[in-house]
Amino acid sequence: MIPSKLTKNYYSIGEVAKMFNLNTSALRFWEKEFSELKPKTNSRGVRKYTPKNIEIIGKIHHLIKERGFTIKGAKEKYKTNPTESFNTDELIQRLQKIKQSMESLKKQIDITK
Repeated sequence: MIPSKLTKNYYSIGEVAKMFNLNTSALRFWEKEFSELKPKTNSRGVRKYTPKNIEIIGKIHHLIKERGFTIKGAKEKYKTNPTESFNTDELIQRLQKIKQSMESLKKQIDITK
């Protein structure tokens, strides 16, 4: 799922890996496999991910980890319809917020009984 509040311009590979509960090696591998994922690097080769990079990682993560696509399948799906996985992810986030609101309302109703 794509984090909803990205407050910085750049994130380290460790920070991004933690956001998605991934190993840094998975991110490095995805960089090789998905040409769309190109984080900036400094003169020492340290990767810095922008919010746009993180959005792409979120889409890839959704396809591979949540929907069960293989790398090859995820690459094909991403190239043919890169916005579909994001729309699904947005929908999931909205549904989770609605669920939380409903649970909160239920607790309030139970308290007033």
